[in-house]
Amino acid sequence: MDAIRSTIRDFLLLEFLPGEDPNELTDQTPLITGGVLDSISTLRLVVFLEEQFAVSLEAHEAGVDHLDTVEQIASLITRKKAA
Repeated sequence: MDAIRSTIRDFLLLEFLPGEDPNELTDQTPLITGGVLDSISTLRLVVFLEEQFAVSLEAHEAGVDHLDTVEQIASLITRKKAA
């Protein structure tokens, strides 16, 4: 799961937090509720996750309950890949 977290963090830093200190993005940093991701950037994240990890996310999984932190995202991807 560390590789999944690392890939997600790298994408978030590159696409949505350019120039930010990578140490500021922890596994518990709120992404949606913290204002890092809006609806368009959340959609971009979903597309990235589906392409990068060869999974399919359901509509109800594309929200704050599953995508608000790196930890939540990594857990979701891990469950999807195991299914």
